[in-house]
Amino acid sequence: MEKTFAAGEVEPRIERVWDETGAFRAGRPERAGAAPYCVMIPPPNVTGSLHIGHALNNTLQDVLCRFERMRGKDVLWQPGMDHAGIATQMVVERQLMERQEPGRREMGREAFVNRVWAWKEESGGQIIGQLRRLGASCDWSRTRFTMDEGLSVAVLKVFVTLYRQGLIYKDKRLVNWDPKFLTAISDLEVIPVETKGSLWHFRYPIVDAAGQDTGDFITVATTRPETMLGDTAVAVHPDDERYRHLQGQRVRLPLVGRLIPIVPDSYSDPEKGSGAVKITPAHDFNDFEVGKRHNLPLINIFDAEAKLTLQDNEGFLAGVDPAASAWALDLHGQDRFVARKRIVARMEELGLLDKIEPHALTVPHGDRSNVVIEPWLTDQWYVDAATLARPALEAVRNGQATFIPKNWEKTYFEWLENIQPWCVSRQLWWGHQIPAWYGPDNKVFVAFSEAEAEAEAASHYGKPVALTRDEDVLDTWFSSALWPFSTLGWPEETPELRRFYPTSTLVTGFDIIFFWVARMMMMGLHFTGEVPFKDIYMHALVRDEKGQKMSKSKGNVVDPLVLIDQYGADAVRFTLAAMAAQGRDIKLATSRIEGYRNFGTKLWNAARFAEINGCARVAGFEPRGVQSTLNRWVLSAFAEAVAEVTSALEAFRFNDAAGAAYRFVWNLFCDWYLEFAKPVFAGEDAAARSETQATTAYVLDGICALLHPFMPFITEELWSITGQAGPARETILALGRWPETTGLGAAEAQAELDWVIDLISTVRSIRSELNVPAGALIPMTLVPSDPIAWDRSERWADTVKRLGRFSSIDRADHAPRGSVQAPVVGAVAALALADVIDVATEAARLRKEAAKLQGEAGKLDAKLANPGFLAKATEEVIEETRTRVDETRVRINKLEDALRQIGG
Repeated sequence: MEKTFAAGEVEPRIERVWDETGAFRAGRPERAGAAPYCVMIPPPNVTGSLHIGHALNNTLQDVLCRFERMRGKDVLWQPGMDHAGIATQMVVERQLMERQEPGRREMGREAFVNRVWAWKEESGGQIIGQLRRLGASCDWSRTRFTMDEGLSVAVLKVFVTLYRQGLIYKDKRLVNWDPKFLTAISDLEVIPVETKGSLWHFRYPIVDAAGQDTGDFITVATTRPETMLGDTAVAVHPDDERYRHLQGQRVRLPLVGRLIPIVPDSYSDPEKGSGAVKITPAHDFNDFEVGKRHNLPLINIFDAEAKLTLQDNEGFLAGVDPAASAWALDLHGQDRFVARKRIVARMEELGLLDKIEPHALTVPHGDRSNVVIEPWLTDQWYVDAATLARPALEAVRNGQATFIPKNWEKTYFEWLENIQPWCVSRQLWWGHQIPAWYGPDNKVFVAFSEAEAEAEAASHYGKPVALTRDEDVLDTWFSSALWPFSTLGWPEETPELRRFYPTSTLVTGFDIIFFWVARMMMMGLHFTGEVPFKDIYMHALVRDEKGQKMSKSKGNVVDPLVLIDQYGADAVRFTLAAMAAQGRDIKLATSRIEGYRNFGTKLWNAARFAEINGCARVAGFEPRGVQSTLNRWVLSAFAEAVAEVTSALEAFRFNDAAGAAYRFVWNLFCDWYLEFAKPVFAGEDAAARSETQATTAYVLDGICALLHPFMPFITEELWSITGQAGPARETILALGRWPETTGLGAAEAQAELDWVIDLISTVRSIRSELNVPAGALIPMTLVPSDPIAWDRSERWADTVKRLGRFSSIDRADHAPRGSVQAPVVGAVAALALADVIDVATEAARLRKEAAKLQGEAGKLDAKLANPGFLAKATEEVIEETRTRVDETRVRINKLEDALRQIGG
């Protein structure tokens, strides 16, 4: 073996081995009768590159897939990419601009779409290669793309079917509108930005029944003065005594002259602003709902670029006072924020500006355009999500599908129970163009092809007519909602669909429960009659080491590819898995990754040590027949570790599984077993040496299998190296078997070696706490209360003396005067330290350190008991404070234990 494991050299070579052997292909002949196991990758954007969230998500999926593959299942981990409509179109348009080539509109739709396909083939999909660097064991031969031919057929089938079932329709509603990209966008593409703004208080004149000004006013507060030109009401809370007498009366809308009602509605909060709010149903989502409740007109005053469109605007002009609105009409074509300044200034001129207050607010921005998103009234295609949601709700309620952790079911239920129509159209060119054609009177014909639409139109009109196709494309989430079954060949009844659907497990982030998980459930149940997946594991966020959310603006984003270059993929993967506790965000520190790289180094060095000491695999070796207590102990401990890892992975407790594997490999095998085995390897007992060599090789094989789901590269390399001696390997490790440990339990051997380890560990702890010099050999007196303890100490005397740094081990009925005493099972270990350390000085030091820590703990406890601190501090700071308290208490307890032992 090489002295060190060179991840940068080994990982690409191992990846080629997996490719050449087709290790990850589903449907391998030898697994024809095996149980299927299927995981659908959450398809990354074709424009994307690997970020730390991807690394976590795909590491956890890979752990499951490698685990189940080793358990003999026929595993399909389905890879693929999302066409990412707006992101991809933006990338290609930017490329055209940088190259000073004709823009999208100059080249036309067909040429532009062809250009996007060319970009995709040349530059898109780099994330697939990055996932391979991470070690993802997908069936890469089956990589799918949401715009490929098969998935496009599925999209067409679903859209037309839903339309004919009355579950897709066109409607005029408010959408999140991006004035830069000129398209509707989903809520997921909207970024809330905390902004220091203003709250303007305007006076609206109250009129009498004849429409004449009464001289009184009602003051409304708004953060968006530019929308007032589209106001259709003022709302007050029904129980607000200040305005009860005004309910049902009208006001004259300043700058416009339109008479609008004062309506009672609980949306108005008496505690905020003036307690009266202007209602603009066409430009605010909440106002839209108020408008529906009171049957208010919807007046759209913006165009697609968020400029005011007032001239020839029938909705705006209805009911206006020509004299009053002349000034407002001059705002036609002005940008919304220019109009805002002019409106505020005009209201001040007219004496209708009551006051301006500073106001912190959250303003929605497009995540890619970075412009303020406008709620905009426009015609879009919608899915009747409420109807589709009912079976999806019931499927989780009755246990057909299960969320892990279970608390995410509440989030899922709340959203589906209050679901709104799903806007599925986008004003883009890249994507699945909506299969709808319009006749001369704008009647729509939805069909599987233009020819079918033309035939329907000819039947309707009694003659052939020219049709115009809808220019919009479908939201990317629409095709992604079909992913679990469309990737398996649906709507065709393919062998893959029969074998792998419903899929087994979905691993994804909680932030897309609404956008993807729920929609896959809805579509899967509606079109296949079955849930698309049985287990839904929701992983948490990866934060920085201080617990802060990663963002480019904070400069704390961690690039997993840089980490892989620096520490190797295995270390990055193991770190993410080891920290993936259910429901708890991961605080990622490079020190943790470095620590797990050291874990890999520890394993490598252990394998080298075994090789140097002649530990090679033996044909026909039967671990259940070993004789020595040492070997029976390590095999029994290994069986326990395998059981613990297995049950943890079955329960999606990735951190517990990684922790169990780590503890066995580092603590038991490397630190204790190999240390105990050294005298055997160097001894004269050939039979004991041979048995220990064979056992070591066997357990090393088992360790490689146990760690393979977490650390596939180093374990595959070790499997290859250790396979060069002894009987030939049947297969590469990726296709190897999960350890079978039936019959390896040895309770008596475990009890004995665990006692020896406890004794040595206890003594080492005392030496460390009391500053005993490392080289000092001290006498130990054992005061046994159980004869078994003395028998064990005699059998392992040489080992205990060597590792505990004892000059002698004696037996006595009582501990010698002045000795430091430590209890172990069945005995007390007494250490004569009076001649080695100054007991009084050490006691004083321990008391001083304990007192200092008690003071620190008291301050931290006071912080956590302070309501002001809890109200102002971030969740991350509070959690960090609690962690510091816990760590301080642990240290105090250790110091107090040491004081008791020293008699101080």
